[in-house]
Amino acid sequence: MATLPERVDERNHDKRNRNGKANIMHRRDFLRSGLAFGGAAAVGLTFHPRLLRAQGQAGVIRVIAEGSPNTLDPAGTGYNIPSVNITWNVYDRLVTFGQAPLTGPGQEGAFIYDYDNIVPQAAESYEIVEDGKVIRFKLRAGATFHDGSPVTADDVKWSLDRAVNVTTAKNQMGTGSMTDPAQFVVVDDSTIEVHVERADRFTLPNLALLFPAIFNAKVAKEHATAEDPWATEWLKTNVAGGGPYKLGNYQAGQQFVLEPFADWKNGDTTPTARILYQIVPQAASRRIAAERGEADLVRDLPGRDIADLLSAGKVKVLGISNPATVTYIAMNNNIAPFNNMKVRQAVAWSVPYQDMLDVVLYKRGTPMFGGPAEVTSTQWPSPLPYTQDLDKAKSLLAEAGFPDGFESTFSIDADDTTVAEPVATLMQEALGKIGVKVRIDKIPAGQMGTLLTEKKLPLFIANAGAWLRSPDYFFRIFYQGETRWNFGSYANPEMIDIVAKARWETDPKKYDELVMRMIELARTEVPVIPLWSAFQDTVMSEAIGGYTYMFHRSLELRHLTKA
Repeated sequence: MATLPERVDERNHDKRNRNGKANIMHRRDFLRSGLAFGGAAAVGLTFHPRLLRAQGQAGVIRVIAEGSPNTLDPAGTGYNIPSVNITWNVYDRLVTFGQAPLTGPGQEGAFIYDYDNIVPQAAESYEIVEDGKVIRFKLRAGATFHDGSPVTADDVKWSLDRAVNVTTAKNQMGTGSMTDPAQFVVVDDSTIEVHVERADRFTLPNLALLFPAIFNAKVAKEHATAEDPWATEWLKTNVAGGGPYKLGNYQAGQQFVLEPFADWKNGDTTPTARILYQIVPQAASRRIAAERGEADLVRDLPGRDIADLLSAGKVKVLGISNPATVTYIAMNNNIAPFNNMKVRQAVAWSVPYQDMLDVVLYKRGTPMFGGPAEVTSTQWPSPLPYTQDLDKAKSLLAEAGFPDGFESTFSIDADDTTVAEPVATLMQEALGKIGVKVRIDKIPAGQMGTLLTEKKLPLFIANAGAWLRSPDYFFRIFYQGETRWNFGSYANPEMIDIVAKARWETDPKKYDELVMRMIELARTEVPVIPLWSAFQDTVMSEAIGGYTYMFHRSLELRHLTKA
C-alpha cells in the first residue's frame, strides 16, 4: 500500500525557483506551515465555520465521505477506491463512457455510465480500421496540461507505454490485448494508433478505465530514475495531468480541494465549482452532516442510516446499484462436500435471501435471487431462480448422500462486521434447519486475502465487480481460472471452453448462444450464490445536478453542477 503524502499541492508544478527547479513543499515545510491539523474528524464533525457554509456557496461543492486516498497515481499498485476521487478527475483518458439517464424512483436528473457508448475525451475522434486491428485517435486541438504545455501524441504514447509496464495497470490492459509498448504508434503530433494482433472487443473499453490516464510526460520523466523509469514514487504524491480539475490544498486524512481547470478543452463544458472533499471516518458524524444539510454530497452511510433518513423524509437520497458488482456466498468446489453439485444447490435453496436483504442492507440493493426459471436473456449478472425452500434443500441433501447434513466453516473478514457478520449468522441459522452445522470463523483482514488466493476456505462471503460489463468478460474473471476472483474454484471444462470461444466470437447470434450456455451452467452448477448488487447511496443537495454514477463508484465531477 502506498504511503499517504503529508501534503500534496499540484500548483507547485507551476512554480519554479530561479534555478528552474520545481518548488515542491517537503514534509517539514508542511508541518511548519500550520496547514496540518490534528484529529478533528477523528473525534467528531468539527470543521472551520467557513467550511461548514460550503453547501450554501454556489461556487463550492462540499463532499463528505469516509475513506482517505492512499495514492495520486491512477495506475498505482495498491491504490484504494477513495484515491479514484482524485485521479479520475485530474487526469483525462483518450476515451470515456457516455451517459445514460437513470429512470428509477428518486433518480430523476441523474445518470449512469453507458458501457456501450464510448465517446472521445482527450481524443477529438477515433476510428477503427484494418478489420479492427488498429484504432486511430486524433487528439483535440489546443488541449493543454495544467502547466500550460500542449497535450501531444508523444505524451499519450509515454502514458500508454507506462500502463503496460506498471504492475496494476498492465494486468488490466492485457485483458484488452495491449501488452507491448510497440503497439502504441505515434503518427504525428496529434495522432496516435493502438495496434492489436486481432480485433478485440475489450481494447477500446480498457482505454476508458482508470489506468491509461494521460500524463504530462515531460514533467513525469523529470522524476524518473534508472530504478524507477516510470516515476511511480513521485507520482504517488504529485499530479502531472490535464483533467478538468487541478489538485489544490491536500491535508492527508482530513480533506483536499479540487480547483476547476479553466483551460480544459476535453469536454463539452468546463467545470466551474470548486470541490471541497472532507474525510469523516465516523458514520455518526457523516449522518449528522447529512441531517443538517452541511454538505452537498454525503457518501458511505450504512444502510440503517439511509433507511432512517428516508423514513424521516428530510433528505434526498440517490441510490444506484452497479449490475456488475455483486455480493456472493461462495462454496469451494474443490473442498468436500461442496464439490458435489447437489450440495451446492441445497445450500442455494436454504439461503434466507429476503431476510438478508432486509436485515443486512435495509433493502438498499438489487436482488440477485428469485429470477425466472429459464434463461431468457444474455444479461449477466442477473438474478438466479433460487429463493428459500428448505424442503427442496433437504431433499437435495439426501440425494447428495447427506440426509443428516454435515459440518463446515463459514469464514468472514473480522473487519467486516456490517455485512459479513449478520450474513454469516443468518446463514448459520438457516443451514441448521436442514441439518448442516456451521461454525463462523472470523479471519483477520490480512490473512483473508491470502487464504482466498490459496483457495483454502470452504464457505465464505465475497464481493467483487467487473469494470467491463460484457458477459463473457465477467465469466472469464469469476467463473474459471486460478485467480482469487474465481471464488468458487470452479473448473468446469465446458465453461472454460465456451469462455475462450466467446472471447473472439464476432457473430452476434453465436456469441449470444455461448453466453446463454454460460448462464445455464452458472445457474445449474451454482459455484457461487449471488445475493445482491448493493446500492451506492449518496445523500444529495437539491442544488446538485448532473450526478453520474461511474463503474469505479467514485465521483465523476466533469458533469456535476450546482445551482
